[in-house]
Amino acid sequence: MVEPRTDAALRGLRRIMRAAEMAERRLASETGLTPSQLLLLQEVARRGEATPSSLAAAVQFSQATVTNLADRLEALGLVARRRGDQDRRQIWVSITPKGRQILETAPDMLQAQFSGRFQNLPDWEQAMIVAMLERLGSLLDAEKIDAAPLLDTGRIDRVS
Repeated sequence: MVEPRTDAALRGLRRIMRAAEMAERRLASETGLTPSQLLLLQEVARRGEATPSSLAAAVQFSQATVTNLADRLEALGLVARRRGDQDRRQIWVSITPKGRQILETAPDMLQAQFSGRFQNLPDWEQAMIVAMLERLGSLLDAEKIDAAPLLDTGRIDRVS
């Protein structure tokens, strides 16, 4: 028999997973994008123009993942790529007017809501939550799984 605390913990996990799933669906239905695609598009807009390596560092994705995401965003007409003027090997990514329009209509991402609320918690409570989440990850043998700071239930470089 499963203990009441175990049930409560599993329900809490399921609620978090469902909240992320529901936010993803809403984002996909309103913009056609995944959370990772939107996050990259926001970063490109914030910088104006950037190299894939600087974008990868900023969003904490691998460069290969950023390249895959940029491919998809470019195919949708949301970003443009160009070669550098001095160094033709260098690639620059910039947002298009269509990309800016998508950002204006995109719903708030779940991690933005979480970040704002989490940052308002006292330091001790933030530390406690981080410790609990890391411990939970170890209970699920997930310590070695690479994860970007993004609430997204699928592969971050998938097509929506």
